[in-house]
Amino acid sequence: MKRYLIVLLCLACSLTAFSQVDTTQHIIPGRKNSLEQQSKPYVILISADGFRYDYAEKYKAEHLLALANEGVKASSMIPCFPSVTFPNHYSMVTGLYPSHEGLVNNSFYDRKLKTFYSYKGKTASDSVWYGGTPLWVLAEQQQMLTASFYWVGSEATIKGINPTYYYKYNDKIPINDRIQTVVNWLKLPADKRPHLITFYFPQVDHEGHRHGPDSKEVANAVHFVDSAVYELTKAVKTTGLNVNYVFVSDHGMTSPDIANPISIPAAIDTSKYIVSGDGILVELYAKDPNNIQKTYEDLKKDSKGKDYEVYLRVNIPSKFHYGKSDDWYNRIGDILLIPTWPKVFNLYNRKLDPGWHGYDPSVVKDMHATFYTWGPAFKQHTEIPAFPNVDIFPMVSQVLGLNYTFKVDGSKQLAKEVLIGKR
Repeated sequence: MKRYLIVLLCLACSLTAFSQVDTTQHIIPGRKNSLEQQSKPYVILISADGFRYDYAEKYKAEHLLALANEGVKASSMIPCFPSVTFPNHYSMVTGLYPSHEGLVNNSFYDRKLKTFYSYKGKTASDSVWYGGTPLWVLAEQQQMLTASFYWVGSEATIKGINPTYYYKYNDKIPINDRIQTVVNWLKLPADKRPHLITFYFPQVDHEGHRHGPDSKEVANAVHFVDSAVYELTKAVKTTGLNVNYVFVSDHGMTSPDIANPISIPAAIDTSKYIVSGDGILVELYAKDPNNIQKTYEDLKKDSKGKDYEVYLRVNIPSKFHYGKSDDWYNRIGDILLIPTWPKVFNLYNRKLDPGWHGYDPSVVKDMHATFYTWGPAFKQHTEIPAFPNVDIFPMVSQVLGLNYTFKVDGSKQLAKEVLIGKR
């Protein structure tokens, strides 16, 4: 497998999902672990973007399968809707559904701010977009140091806090340097050593979009992640610390019908709406609320037999967790258009990629993500059924011994199933 690590180093350095190019390690001065926190466990939370629930078996990721077999593996992990990158990464670390944590999509409009959020823009590092309390903020509030080699939200100063050590997302740092940085963090003195580290791989998602989930390119990207995780675990062992690992993904990938996309419905008068999204979810924000009902009725007529569903913001099904009482309701469109798999929208006549995600995970199994975990806190040789990804936050909090009194959507059921001594 080492040959994949060598061959694909260039792949790792050429892919980017964000616009940042800053390669500097950012360090918040003056922080220390409290004496109590110095004795707590260590967790490395790893995300492989787009690593579908069945990829390890499908592409024979031998190291990941071996590690998962030693610890706990889930049949799959269920992402939030929409099953896209930014909402789901942030839901995992806050324990909140997108409409409770603020990122209701990769890109969306905010009525109060009168502007768009975009995962590709500078807004991605602006704290105004992020609700909830991500794991690194919770830890730092309790005098436990954290570090991030990329995670959604880690660049933003949320509740006035960043991880003690963090990088802005960029494609310039080779994987071996990233691994060495993690080792360096763990070799710091006890009062300066992070107990929570996040680590992110974009490769599988990129190749899935460009070539589809059944491609040799995705197979190669899976092998790259497999080898890199193995190299990371070997390098971390040199620190002498007994570290816990949580390996997750944000969503899966599928092959939609890109030959016959859905064009912009005639019922939409674009002069009357701010239009956000395309592909798997289209949201219409009315400039004048008086236009909503008629447009909705016209779209309902138009959608019959055309492979998409239309919902008003006030009556979207509860399974999407986009309810009227939700904290960030102002960021959800007045009208939502959701295609039925395998259909996709193509409002702007773009060239469509052969791989897509974003569909309702309760309907499309290909959207399901991966969950493996191993280390001293976790049970061995254990398999568990599918569970919602918002359960990650309570579980990691429990491993690290962090307390929280605020309400989250995630339950403690996952912790009971995977942690040693928990019932």
